[in-house]
Amino acid sequence: MGLRPFALFGTMMAVLLDGAWACPALSSWGQAVSALTDRFEQVVDAIPHDREFAGVEIVTHAARPRRGSTTLIVTIDKTGGVDLSTCERIAARINRALDEFDEQYSLEVESAGLERPLVRPADYDRFAGKRVRVVTTLTIAGGKTHRGTLVGLRGENVIVSTDKGELPLPIATIKSANLEYDPRADLTRDKRERKSNGRSNT
Repeated sequence: MGLRPFALFGTMMAVLLDGAWACPALSSWGQAVSALTDRFEQVVDAIPHDREFAGVEIVTHAARPRRGSTTLIVTIDKTGGVDLSTCERIAARINRALDEFDEQYSLEVESAGLERPLVRPADYDRFAGKRVRVVTTLTIAGGKTHRGTLVGLRGENVIVSTDKGELPLPIATIKSANLEYDPRADLTRDKRERKSNGRSNT
C-alpha cells in the first residue's frame, strides 16, 4: 500500500502500511512476529550509522501488538529539525527490509518535535537550560508533575530549577520527561534579538 504522510500535533510523521494478514497457529504466528520485530530492531539500530542518514538520531523505537497486527514506531531527531522527506526515506528503508515478512504491520516514523522526550541519562546534561516537564512515580515536593528549567544530572538525581529553587529528582523515580515548548520565551527572545539588531544597525 502507499505512503501517507501527515502532521500530528506539530510533529512530522510518515505512516506506511504493508503486509497481508494470515491466520497461522498461535505459536507460529508469535514466532513470525518475533522475527519481524527482530529485523525491525536491526534496521533501526543501523540507521544512525548510515551515511544517507547522517546526523539522524533515533530517540525511541517500539513494536506494539495491536488487534492482530503490529505497530512499529520510530521517533527521530536531527540538529536543525526533521523534515518530512527524512521521515519518508527512513520509512521506505525499514519497509524494504521487512518486505520478506507476510505479517501485517503499520510503520510510523515521526519527528521528536519541539517537546521531544528525554530518555537517556545523557539527555539531562545535553538539554540543560531548556524548559522541561518531568513526571515521577513518587510524590516529590508535593507533586508528581514537575516543571522548570533543566539544570542537569548530578549523581543519581536530575536537577530542575523551579520558582522555589533547585529540585532534585531521583532518576529511578522518573516515569517520563520531555522538553516543554514555551512560545512566550520564543517571543521574548525574538524581541530581544530585534532590539539588539536595531542597535547594531544604527
